[in-house]
Amino acid sequence: MDEDDKDVTESAGEESFAELLEGEMAGAVNLEPGQKVDAAVVKITADWVFLDIGQKAEGVLDRKELLDDEGNLTVEEGQTLSAYFLSRSGGELRFTTRIGSGKAGKAQMEEAWRSGIPVEGFVEKEIKGGYEVRLAGSLRAFCPYSQMALRGGAPEQFLEKNLPFRVAQFSEGGRNIVLSHRALLEEERRKQREELQKSLREGMTVRGTITSLRDFGAFVDIGGVEGLLPISEVAWGRVEDIAEVLSVGQELEVVVKQVDWESNRFGFSLREAQADPWQRVPDRYPEGSRHAGKVARLTTFGAFVTLEPGVDGLVHISKLGGGKRISHPREVLSEGQSLEVRVESVDTEQRRLSLAPAGEEAGREAAELPASLQEAPSLGTFGDLLKAKFGGKGARKK
Repeated sequence: MDEDDKDVTESAGEESFAELLEGEMAGAVNLEPGQKVDAAVVKITADWVFLDIGQKAEGVLDRKELLDDEGNLTVEEGQTLSAYFLSRSGGELRFTTRIGSGKAGKAQMEEAWRSGIPVEGFVEKEIKGGYEVRLAGSLRAFCPYSQMALRGGAPEQFLEKNLPFRVAQFSEGGRNIVLSHRALLEEERRKQREELQKSLREGMTVRGTITSLRDFGAFVDIGGVEGLLPISEVAWGRVEDIAEVLSVGQELEVVVKQVDWESNRFGFSLREAQADPWQRVPDRYPEGSRHAGKVARLTTFGAFVTLEPGVDGLVHISKLGGGKRISHPREVLSEGQSLEVRVESVDTEQRRLSLAPAGEEAGREAAELPASLQEAPSLGTFGDLLKAKFGGKGARKK
């Protein structure tokens, strides 16, 4: 074989090897230490559990991690479990379940610190500045108050609970371990935010949780972002005190009104997620109908009367006072007072109802009667009645 043929053969061999390597790596996903995957258990041996992670190479997991307190295996072949990638060594992909759920030791805890793998701990008690957390293998750790949640809350709400943590500090051979639950919450929130950026649009209806109340509205967390629900968007009717209708921790559906990723501003509406009461106004409040209402507001030009939440009508000042001229509605009405009204006109486009006191019609009809009939003749006293009946006879006896 001459030199030219040899070069061609070697070149072809290199290309074949490159193609083979490319074929082997096709579909492979680069795994980062601490990355979580869902894998199927394909085989269980005396020491290892082999996992199908969707790549050419199988993952391996220490069998001891999946033993319960009595030494019984908690999984079986064919079952799917969640595991965290540790490292790639000698063609093997090493995995672990959340450290702390099995018989983990200091070595694994240190690995969790270096690789960012979550650990599981039991919050035993409050101590100065935070909480004492018991980890697997009787290890003790500390979680500061500031690293327990995204926002403040009652410290006792975390006691006697199993929670996932990130190892923020590991020193002195495991005698000084500092944890953070907040780090995992922030990580999850970042992922949620990334997903929301792909899908969140104005006009959508989303589910959220109220995180705080203010005089001007409520802040609502929809999982990844937090936005403002203004008090004007809470209900179709007027809301004076938001705490009377909403509470922290309450879940509700809201309509997205504003999406501004650059300024991190998001606005919501609760009332638009509910039926508009004005859609049924023409049927429920036709002209001429009478209804019981409540005086909501008094202004210089009249009184606003609420017929139902979100449906108010105006009684003009000229219709108040029973025919007498008044300078302000407060002279005859007070806020919160019950008032029977009659519907005079309905304007659905402008969302306006013109009302009048129900008693005004009777008063106006009486005023239109002839003068001779407006006042009934006086019947006098009981003595006058007797005189009218017997007086004539008595006079003749005299």
